[in-house]
Amino acid sequence: MTWLPRVQPRQARLGDLHRALGIGTLHGNPDTVVSGVHYDSRLVTPGDLFAALRGADFDGHDYIDRAIAAGATALLVETPVKQDIPNIVVANSRAALAGIATSFYGHPGNELCLIGLTGTDGKTTTSFLVEHLLRAAGLDTGLVGTVGIHVGGGVSYELPHQTTPESNLLQGYLREMVERDVSHAVVEATSHGLAMHRLDGTRFAMAGVTNMTHEHLEYHKTVENYWRAKAILVEHVAAHGGTVVLNADDPGSMSALPYATGATVITTSSAGQAADLRATDLSVRANGTSFTLHVDGVASQVEMPLIGGFNVDNALIAIGIGRAAGVPVDTMVTSLATVQGVPGRMQRIDEGQPFSVIVDYAHTPESLRKILTLLRSLQRGRIIVVSGSAGERDPTKRPLQGEVCAELADLSIFADEDPRNEDPERILEDIATGARRRGSVEGETYLKIADRRAAISRAFAEARPGDVVLLAGKGHERSIIVGYEHTPWDEVAVARELLHEMPAL
Repeated sequence: MTWLPRVQPRQARLGDLHRALGIGTLHGNPDTVVSGVHYDSRLVTPGDLFAALRGADFDGHDYIDRAIAAGATALLVETPVKQDIPNIVVANSRAALAGIATSFYGHPGNELCLIGLTGTDGKTTTSFLVEHLLRAAGLDTGLVGTVGIHVGGGVSYELPHQTTPESNLLQGYLREMVERDVSHAVVEATSHGLAMHRLDGTRFAMAGVTNMTHEHLEYHKTVENYWRAKAILVEHVAAHGGTVVLNADDPGSMSALPYATGATVITTSSAGQAADLRATDLSVRANGTSFTLHVDGVASQVEMPLIGGFNVDNALIAIGIGRAAGVPVDTMVTSLATVQGVPGRMQRIDEGQPFSVIVDYAHTPESLRKILTLLRSLQRGRIIVVSGSAGERDPTKRPLQGEVCAELADLSIFADEDPRNEDPERILEDIATGARRRGSVEGETYLKIADRRAAISRAFAEARPGDVVLLAGKGHERSIIVGYEHTPWDEVAVARELLHEMPAL
């Protein structure tokens, strides 16, 4: 697999891994040699340990025979097995996998300055900003996040539809970074990744919390549980006396403060709150944003090509991280002027059409509100939005998304995002319920077109000169999940194809 970490060959004794784990019962020969760690039986090669994980749809214990046939020499399981193979039995194999993987790869996080970023929105942009600022200071960097994984030396991987990789992959990427002489690594930490132990045992020196609103309640059940999961990252940092950067303007971000005891806390604000880093005199234009940065009583003028007040908030978090890493403020101010946009984030598509087309990953009520409000402030024409909501994910946010679209867009077209095993029409109707609550009328101010390509084509057909079409929800992603299948999808490429098919172009 092209996205698997490529590290120098490693081996470990099963008994040593069990001893380092400190829990569970070892059955079989402790001198069994392990040369790899996997939870997907299709990736197992001779000498690997196979971790049987229980998930929402599949149980790894059902694939033990397949893993053994592929050459697995040991197992990590939650129940005793009948097969004659060395194994470690634990109460939670997913949590134990983190300990096994961290030990197998030699605790690579201890050899890096690790920076974690979490929040409902802004993680990816902020992670890119942090990496940009660190590189401007001459540091060798790595990145694990939504749009890709950089391990140094110009080597990158794509891991579809999973921001925070499972622990064995994460530790492998971190080890590869160490082998490629990376000194600082930025890791996007999702609530799922934190709650599901993917980051357990990883030593973080710093963390930033962008914001916390409404997301993933299908898993966390309550907003409070969701916020608490995010705060696990802050606890990781505080445990080692690191630095935590919080957005003082956001109640969700500040809810992590009680968990930062023992850490150095840096606060940021662009809305007039008392904070260590402040932005004033914001100016948002169609080609960029400027603001005055206040740090330690010194004011600096910042110009950056990223658009929107929310990107000022992201920049402040990044500056706080950079400051904690020892990057001079003047270096950061200069480098922000040259930062590149993140793929699938406010990405403009220009094929000569008489209207604007923007691709963005916005898929929560708050992120949709931010970008639609921004476009409303910049555009004179109508706003047409194509938006959807993921299947088997938080259904309570769907009508909220519909309300935001109805409030801020002139025409909303609700389309597939990742329906998974849900009925696509049911998902679209959930969204439309919220739109109707805001007075939107089907056939006039909103449409339901499940097929995303057809929905985008309709949006372009409805657009007039001077309008803006926002394609929201897919951004950088390279597939649409239908059932268990990942159907190839490239929102930017599809938009370009459809624009070229228009008669006027």
